[in-house]
Amino acid sequence: MKLAGVELRLIEMPLVAPFRTSFGVETTREILLLRAVTDDAEGWGECVAMSDPLYSSEYAAAAADVLTRFFIPALAGTPVLGTAVAPALARFKGHRMAKAALEMAVLDAELRAEGRSMARELGALRDRVPCGVSVGIMGSIGELLDAVGGYLDAGYLRIKLKIEPGWDVEPVRAVRERFGDDVLLQVDANTAYTLADARHLARLDPFGLLLIEQPFDEEDVLGHAELAKVISTPVCLDESITSARAAADAIRLGACQIVNIKPGRVGGYLEARRIHDVCVAHGVPVWAGGMLETGIGRAANVALAALPGCTVPGDTSASDRYYRTDITEPFVLEDGHLGVPSGPGIGVTPIPGELEKVTTKVDWLPL
Repeated sequence: MKLAGVELRLIEMPLVAPFRTSFGVETTREILLLRAVTDDAEGWGECVAMSDPLYSSEYAAAAADVLTRFFIPALAGTPVLGTAVAPALARFKGHRMAKAALEMAVLDAELRAEGRSMARELGALRDRVPCGVSVGIMGSIGELLDAVGGYLDAGYLRIKLKIEPGWDVEPVRAVRERFGDDVLLQVDANTAYTLADARHLARLDPFGLLLIEQPFDEEDVLGHAELAKVISTPVCLDESITSARAAADAIRLGACQIVNIKPGRVGGYLEARRIHDVCVAHGVPVWAGGMLETGIGRAANVALAALPGCTVPGDTSASDRYYRTDITEPFVLEDGHLGVPSGPGIGVTPIPGELEKVTTKVDWLPL
């Protein structure tokens, strides 16, 4: 196949409720979508970079710029294969989220043209995956308990609580006291703590958490290794894991017992699969993280979550967890699970009318 060009489309999706983490509050998700057009098929990609460089150094406007000026032109004359994207972009430093979106769009087009599914390409073994939900920092314990109760009633199989200094031990204690020890419960700090907080974080040990996710700065891998010696709660790395090599190093150093894989953070779904394989080889469980994706990104994440090493329920929540109306057919929770799309490529396509409603800008880059 030949790549005719790539469309960059910026959309704005209002959230059903504000989502607060240790680094800020989101009420609307600004999302960059890519449509790769070939002579045989079209493919879709979703860039998970936020509006501001808070979760990582990347942000949506910068992703659009680097894609326009460097990444998309670099594919001119390149065979339209998902596996060819990373080598073509290897000379450019960083910008993994932008690279991941372009690889996803090209890979989707390739798979659609050949009638193969993303799940099959990645090596998925299940046709549905268990789902967890991420619960943001709330204004009060009562508000938190109401939210958690609603998600459990909806059927979610695992609860993740966002935490930060001043909102950690007591919220976890309250959830355990209200809903019991059988609820699969974990916490996510999004780098809000330092090693000086180790003894305080050890106060979470009695609550039987599945894991504590990324308590320290993403570059403080050794600090996580020291924390793992102090607390009994398993340490999970998120922001620190940027590649299969980074995952192998962190595991060797004892910095994590579990790994969260976010394809956008690591440069794409093919690198995400390599991280999965490294972790499986070392006996380290993995799970699929989320970045409040639309149905486009969610479809691919669900395919990743169906890999055999993903033994912890991921953040692959139903569409209505974040959006009243998705731009694809919605993902609906059934018995705590989401179905894995089996159609060609990622298995979903945007609904034209819904896509137009939320579109703020469209650029076409011919090759």
